[in-house]
Amino acid sequence: MDQAIEALVIAELAPLGFELVELRKGGSKGRPVLDVRIDRLDGQKVQVGDCASASRAIEARLDAEPGLISSRYVLEVSSPGMERPLRKAAEWQRFVGRRASVNSPALQGRHEMEIVAVEGAVGQERLRLRDAKGTEHEIALSDVTDARLAFHWNP
Repeated sequence: MDQAIEALVIAELAPLGFELVELRKGGSKGRPVLDVRIDRLDGQKVQVGDCASASRAIEARLDAEPGLISSRYVLEVSSPGMERPLRKAAEWQRFVGRRASVNSPALQGRHEMEIVAVEGAVGQERLRLRDAKGTEHEIALSDVTDARLAFHWNP
């Protein structure tokens, strides 16, 4: 059922010029909460009006599909935020030069690293990452279990 909801959300976002960054389902069985994180395909920042447009489209489609989710669901649509997840090679490429918190068995856990490059053929991408000491590490994108952009407030 979650895959059906994800497919529905993706189908509604694409014509509006948005992509699904993250979909989380929480809440309870009787009152599920869908947390939808979107990004703009044109590279601009997500605005409040974008979230409202996406929310209306997704909500109309969910309401038209009885049985897909409880009629008492809560839908929350927002931008991916400063510490957005990184999953696809295109996302990694977009943020070359930025720092990311990366969890991978190849790195023996979670480390904050600079994204240096994304290389390799589709489906076989490799990431070049630089640690705080300046040492470069190369790992397969498929070896990354979780990654998010790292954000630090300047004092």
